[in-house]
Amino acid sequence: MTQPITPPPATRKILVTSALPYANGQIHLGHLLEYIQTDIWARFQRLRGHECYLVCADDAHGTPIMLKAEQEGITPQQLIDRVGIEHKRDFDKFLVSFDNYYSTHSAENKYFSELFYQRLNDKGHITRRTIKQLFDPEKQMFLPDRFVIGACPKCNSADQYGDNCEVCGSTYAPTDLIDPKSVVSGATPVQRESEQLFFKLGDFKDFILNWLNGHTQKEIANKQKELFDEEMFEWDISRNAPYWGFEIPGEKGKYFYVWMDAPIGYLASFKNLCDRKNLDFDEYFQVGSDCELYHFIGKDIARFHTLFWPAQMYGADFRTPDGVWAHGFLTVNGQKMSKSRGTFIMASTYLHHLNPEYLRYYFAGKLDNSIDDLDLNLDDFQTRVNSDLVGKLVNIASRCAGFISKNFDGKLSDSLPDQKMFDQFVAAGNSIAESFEARRYGKAVREIMALADKANQYIDRQKPWVLVREDETRAQVQPVCTQGLNLFRLLIIYLKPVLPRTAENVERFLKVSPLAWGDSLTPLLDHEINRFKPLLTRIENKAIQKMVDETKTEQGKDQNAEKVSDKVKLPLSDQPIASQINIDDFSKLDLRIAKILKAQKVDGADKLLQLTLDLGGETRNVFAGIKSAYRPEELDGRLTVMVANLAPRKMKFGVSEGMVLCAGPGGEDLYLLNPDEGAVPGMRVT
Repeated sequence: MTQPITPPPATRKILVTSALPYANGQIHLGHLLEYIQTDIWARFQRLRGHECYLVCADDAHGTPIMLKAEQEGITPQQLIDRVGIEHKRDFDKFLVSFDNYYSTHSAENKYFSELFYQRLNDKGHITRRTIKQLFDPEKQMFLPDRFVIGACPKCNSADQYGDNCEVCGSTYAPTDLIDPKSVVSGATPVQRESEQLFFKLGDFKDFILNWLNGHTQKEIANKQKELFDEEMFEWDISRNAPYWGFEIPGEKGKYFYVWMDAPIGYLASFKNLCDRKNLDFDEYFQVGSDCELYHFIGKDIARFHTLFWPAQMYGADFRTPDGVWAHGFLTVNGQKMSKSRGTFIMASTYLHHLNPEYLRYYFAGKLDNSIDDLDLNLDDFQTRVNSDLVGKLVNIASRCAGFISKNFDGKLSDSLPDQKMFDQFVAAGNSIAESFEARRYGKAVREIMALADKANQYIDRQKPWVLVREDETRAQVQPVCTQGLNLFRLLIIYLKPVLPRTAENVERFLKVSPLAWGDSLTPLLDHEINRFKPLLTRIENKAIQKMVDETKTEQGKDQNAEKVSDKVKLPLSDQPIASQINIDDFSKLDLRIAKILKAQKVDGADKLLQLTLDLGGETRNVFAGIKSAYRPEELDGRLTVMVANLAPRKMKFGVSEGMVLCAGPGGEDLYLLNPDEGAVPGMRVT
């Protein structure tokens, strides 16, 4: 008996965040585990028809950023501006669908940080006292927790930071460390007295103990509850100048500790989105809100997000999170990520060699709702992608589409030969949806791939390549391949949160509107499709090896950075401005929105891609020197801006009929101009 189909729940309003990446370094694969996990969940909610927003921001404050900028000879503002561009670029290329990506160094975050502080202070939840802090005698500065290392006072593990032990998980003060050393200078810190402000976490003991039940994983909740078996502590929320951040109102020379204003950045980013999109901020953050709020984080920052953060929100009269979901760490080939082994892989390095959807799929196949660590085994990664995505999933379409295009004018049959099988695939969407909702992506992927096996087995049994040879059986090929393509379409719907770009390509192949979860209920019949084009290709050994080799090479560059500092590119703000032009000069440019219909490599050209552009009823051929920054498959379907009245230029590869506009210093750091939503091909840019 076919399992009844469960309709999706009523429309929900959901706000989702990922932890804020720190604005002093590049995004690596360990970071991406979290952002891909979050993005899959947000995309799934949208696919189900819910109103779901995903926001994030760069964590842009703190002493480390101040010191990093000093080392590079630039201002902290220039550093966070540059890193923000780099982070957004990497997230975009890994298809992380942020509705807003912002910065904690913003007017909105300053406002909310001061508002939180004022409300907590007015209610008596802020206190002050003189404490002893570690001071670097060489750099003449108080040291942040993470700029002191030493042996853990609880388990004696060496090289632990000044706030918590990564071995035993204990929390302590930097002054408790055994044999502390300054990370900045290597000097032995001395203790000096300083008056600081504290958040009285003990005021919220009853609330926190209740909130922990059901709002985070049991392992996380139990670990945090241990704190209440000890003497409750107060949380130091202030830092002395010099410090890169927001100065505390009424407190000269004292700044909000970065962990005070960083989570508030979630609100600031969403407020920025609300102001731009005319959304109701209060609807999501007022006490008693029916909207939902979820944070995805790494387990190493669980204490900040499951103790201090909900207590701050509760004390400052904001709604508290519905869920704070932690994940484990990423290892590569069973070991901690390592530059010397070539496994500390940056997002940009990966993108030079491999399709971002392959990593999204591999992570999804191994993620569940626990805090266990996840291992990226490069051999298993290659095998699973080649077997599942190429050998099973895409294989269904490639085995059926050619027969439809060649023998039946690209037209699907008007009925399915095995409606019962189709219904079984549809009904499987119930448990697949439950798994995605519960963040058990691995379970969902296993069920989807089991269905892919069944679809391939159906095609094997029917043998359309045999049926098409005989006149009396040729007509059977159309319904058989229609069945296969409809099963493939269902699998793509289920995998769309994981493989969004592949889903877009399938939508073009099937000539359908963007697929939604509810589209699984109705088969695609008596419908014309496009000719099939390869959707995904196998991972070759050499691609992975080149990625590992490049990672090792980048490590060598890092070690020799001081020797080549004179070759570092100028910050954007320091690059010279071209000579002035007047408005008449500018008005000669006819800038138009163009849609990239197709992008392809140019044989014999090192820097060029050939773009076929839709200019709103007119097609143009343009050669663009962007090969170092983009793969062709990343560009299909994108909107950009082109100079439409540039005289055609004859090149040895053909005639270029315009120019697309980019920003950036060149090489890999080129960014095609990307119009906002609502722009259409041919629209004049004014």
